[in-house]
Amino acid sequence: MWLTRNRTLILSMTILALLAVNACLPKPSSESGGGVNITLYGFSIMKESLEKAIYPAFAAKVKREHGFDVRFTSSFAGSETVTNQILQGVKAQIAILSIERDAQRLKDKGFVTSDWHTLPQKGIVNKTPFVILVRKGNPKGIHDFSDLAKPGIKLIHPDPVSSGGAQWSILTIYGSELVKSDKQTGGADHARAVQMLQAIWRNVISTPGSAREARTQFESGYGDALITYELDALLMKKGNAAVDAEIIIPEATILSEHPAVVIDRNVSAADRPVIDAFMQYLWSEEAQRAFVKFDFRSATSDALTQENKELATIKYPFTVDYFGGWDKAYPEIIEGIFRDTVQKRK
Repeated sequence: MWLTRNRTLILSMTILALLAVNACLPKPSSESGGGVNITLYGFSIMKESLEKAIYPAFAAKVKREHGFDVRFTSSFAGSETVTNQILQGVKAQIAILSIERDAQRLKDKGFVTSDWHTLPQKGIVNKTPFVILVRKGNPKGIHDFSDLAKPGIKLIHPDPVSSGGAQWSILTIYGSELVKSDKQTGGADHARAVQMLQAIWRNVISTPGSAREARTQFESGYGDALITYELDALLMKKGNAAVDAEIIIPEATILSEHPAVVIDRNVSAADRPVIDAFMQYLWSEEAQRAFVKFDFRSATSDALTQENKELATIKYPFTVDYFGGWDKAYPEIIEGIFRDTVQKRK
């Protein structure tokens, strides 16, 4: 027993050292002929790119180069829901989240002990802007977020309590008005931005639990419009040509950025080398190109992003850094403006 434990420890340390210099990945001692399983929990729109491209490509690479099998178990839901599931004890080893705040929640509770900011691109694996889906022919004349405030518009919007996408959407509505007012007058008009958020929220008729659930409702014919990730809008049109929808590109919109973290509490020493190898793979050119193929924007290369000709050009793009990062955006906008002002006045 003592010999076995020490042999496992020595082998794991050797693998980590080899990974550090991009050397070979030895066959893990935990495999025992059955391969290695990686458990990943992700926010809803990560499903297609991971299951159809990233997982099989990484598994094939390991099998080809190192001779053992890697399998994946995954679950997808709203980012806040995924984070809560991990905090409640599901044995996810990796999480890909919609918002940085959820990664921070996992760190604050001791589930993540490593610093994801030391990973490539500070842990951001991909990004995507927010757009508006409308019915074919755009019968309501919606051309920007401000048009969603018109009387009679029926808007589907995911629930900010469970969905990271919903929180991005709130930031994009609010920030869009700040950016446009600044371009028009030379100063960001916060009162105008609050009024716009209030007017749009009065037209929300449904708040599903995730961006994907919201898309499903819209596909079923419910509502006039949906604010969603660009990639989910494109995936919907590719996957269901019968859907009577068009994509509207707002003048100013946010680029959501999505962090990947290791749930260190759930990773054994034996599995750590393969987990770390997969994490590094997410920023490889092969993986980034796969994300772009599935309508994300690359976190590493604008040139890769430009390979997908369906991705829109945004006139005034901005990120959460426009608000000072999530540490300021969440308490000041999501809680202080949206929860404490907009929701209470609906």
